[in-house]
Amino acid sequence: MSAHDVVITGIGLVSSLGEGPDAHWQKLTQPGFQPVLDAERFAPYTIHPLPEIDWNLQIAKRGDQRQMETWQRLGTYVAGLALDDAGIKGNDELCATMDMVVAAGGGERDEAVDAAILAASESRNDRDVLLNEKLTTELRPTLFLAQLSNLLAGNISIVHKVTGSSRTFMGEEGAGVSAVETAAARIRSGQSTHVLVGGAFQTEHSDMLLGYELAGYLHRGPWKPVWQRRGSEGGGVVTGSGGAFLVLEQREHAKSRGRKIYAELGPVVSGRARRRRGELNAEIATLLKQAALPDGELLTISAASGAHAATAAEKEAFDANPALAARAFSTLTGHMKEAQFPFAVALAAMAVDRKAGYPVFDATAERPYEGAPTSVLATAIGYHQFEGLGLVKAA
Repeated sequence: MSAHDVVITGIGLVSSLGEGPDAHWQKLTQPGFQPVLDAERFAPYTIHPLPEIDWNLQIAKRGDQRQMETWQRLGTYVAGLALDDAGIKGNDELCATMDMVVAAGGGERDEAVDAAILAASESRNDRDVLLNEKLTTELRPTLFLAQLSNLLAGNISIVHKVTGSSRTFMGEEGAGVSAVETAAARIRSGQSTHVLVGGAFQTEHSDMLLGYELAGYLHRGPWKPVWQRRGSEGGGVVTGSGGAFLVLEQREHAKSRGRKIYAELGPVVSGRARRRRGELNAEIATLLKQAALPDGELLTISAASGAHAATAAEKEAFDANPALAARAFSTLTGHMKEAQFPFAVALAAMAVDRKAGYPVFDATAERPYEGAPTSVLATAIGYHQFEGLGLVKAA
């Protein structure tokens, strides 16, 4: 035990299951719980939609809400939940010295403008001129700026007054892994005392789904649990809207202000296998060795997406390590891209804190876990690239 140990003192969660740690714990520990699905709006693709959210609870100014896209409102809202949970929100001194690491995508497009440009291009050959015309007449500057990935961190700073250093990572699950890995490394080195880290993803927008489907990743047809999608039509991924933010602190810092500690964040390791050369299975095995796993049965919170190749490789790794009792939470929440790994870490911390595991989310592929976990593994094997995992331990 060290004063610079990384501990988790705040958790903010939103998914189709609801918002906050308690709501998620209640539903995820309910045997046989059925996911919230929408198979109509984006057919033939199924999604896990956002629940009803009162944005005013975390973003007080309507002007701030209006200038954000949904994914930015969602991320700012979830960050506020984590700050509240850690007892930091509204404390000017703590917020001013708090660092932030965000995993974010590139924002949502204005689909009406895209359609107008495509329609006009059918009857005009001066497409450079056409594009400039549309950009200057159809897009408001605030909307154009909202495409920037680092605007999520900017809005969190404006709304919640978190004004220490700020970093934003892009790149699917890898962004979430790098964000948590970087935040933890800063705390261990003494560069930071407390860090807000996480991400958000809003799938209820056609261009968000398009990003997956262009490479053939989306599952088609009737919904199935993550582990059962192999061989089904499409690429296996069912997406979900949601977000996860964590407050990470030095143990000494958390104790000095008398805060409850959910769990300690142990080793966080990452890699980027050259998958076309068949290196993914070996890379996962290497990461498992690097994570200093404890002996005995280990509850494992998997961020598996359902993407056929990546999920099959992860399942093979679990089958080769019978001590790992996997729970693929995307079965119940959908795949939340940049938020996947922070979400997995949050669920792991909740299990350690409450001294209880989760029931199987898919009885055909997951085995029971009994007992009170003192360590829980969180994994994120990217649907396209990047791999990472972290060990969460009793504080």
